[in-house]
Amino acid sequence: MSKNIARKVYNISVIGAGHVGLVTASCLADLGHKVCCMDNDSAKIDLLQKGEIPIYEPGLKELVSTNTLQGNLFFTNSMKEAVAHGEVIFIAVGTPPKESGEADLSYVENVAREIAQLMDSYKLIVEKSTVPVETGEKVKNTINLYIEKDVPFDVASNPEFLREGSAIHDFMHPDRVVIGVDSERAERVLTEIYGPLNAPIIITDIKSAELIKHASNSFLAMKISFINAVSRICEKVGADVEKVAQGIGLDKRIGQEFLNAGIGFGGSCFPKDLDAFIHIAENLGYDFKLLKEVKRINEEQKRLAVQKIKDVLWIIKDKKIAIWGGAFKPETDDIRGAPVIDIINELLNEGATVSLYDPQAMENLKIIFGEKLHYADDKYQAIEDADCLVIVTEWDEFRNIDFDFLRQRMKLPFIVDGRNIFSLQKLQDKGFIYCGFGRPQITNSKSGVKK
Repeated sequence: MSKNIARKVYNISVIGAGHVGLVTASCLADLGHKVCCMDNDSAKIDLLQKGEIPIYEPGLKELVSTNTLQGNLFFTNSMKEAVAHGEVIFIAVGTPPKESGEADLSYVENVAREIAQLMDSYKLIVEKSTVPVETGEKVKNTINLYIEKDVPFDVASNPEFLREGSAIHDFMHPDRVVIGVDSERAERVLTEIYGPLNAPIIITDIKSAELIKHASNSFLAMKISFINAVSRICEKVGADVEKVAQGIGLDKRIGQEFLNAGIGFGGSCFPKDLDAFIHIAENLGYDFKLLKEVKRINEEQKRLAVQKIKDVLWIIKDKKIAIWGGAFKPETDDIRGAPVIDIINELLNEGATVSLYDPQAMENLKIIFGEKLHYADDKYQAIEDADCLVIVTEWDEFRNIDFDFLRQRMKLPFIVDGRNIFSLQKLQDKGFIYCGFGRPQITNSKSGVKK
């Protein structure tokens, strides 16, 4: 896939075969490096060795297959093999949130300790996982504490900025590459690895690099919550948040991205990183009230979706609610932190029957909800005799709809559009009751109740 091949080939190991680790390993291999991807989940490694991909990410299966066949990429569950192979070792393990919001760094510590006990030559250990500021110091201290031989090493920070659904493109065409180092050797190695991408490379100290990731994600989350707050004002006066967002987004100082009003953000990054940054600030003696409000607004948007249903139907008990979308965003099967989870739980608590369809995330949602939901085979089966349709994920297949067919099959022609994907004029012409977010509401249905 890559036309930019590394001038110097490095033996690289990536510890962790999750979304970040697997994409990183595959893309580094595609640049021409010899990459070992290690994970202690034997079942996952078995799948990868058979050419199967345990996650959904467009283009990843082909990238893994190509580079495995070319001998640039291989998989193992042996930490010893991974440490022996890699002169550069990327740590890409999970940092899940604790109940307090603080990041659980036990996986990072465990990997650092194992590397220390196994390495017998120079290693550059690179934080790829999203970690709190000062983690680099702790990784370095852990290695010094457990190292069994007198061998040199460096620690560096290289945060990832990969969006699920476009992760390969984001790796190969980054806005910037951030490298936090405290030695010239580490700087040289990482600039040689990333040089072929022809992207701006920001060289900084390790602590600044660690802060850049949390600050970036928190700022983007803030933009989403800001436009959602504006959408509430729009609803009160009958304005259209889509036009407001366009008007402010064309200001180059603001930009148009992340100004889409709706049911709020989810995923494995924004909610987790927001909580972590709030906790980091508290530990350092700063009350980050701004980010707490960003979080509060986001939680409120999910409750607002259910309230919009109640405003029309009055009583939700025994009503059939169809939901299109479950993944936190299109082009992924990831439901971590997805708004749909809270929305479904509230609907079930109200006594509603929920029929769900998502192109990729159904199996993951079954793990959470089991037999509590009806899982439809397609989007139209989901809306059969439904009192309301809720759009939760803006998959492309939901955008081009036969509204006449939809109206005929639903009990009520009522849509709550959590991503503002539909045309107001078209829905009004077709006689739908329509509730978007920050958009004028359509309340008079021409078609009435299905007999």
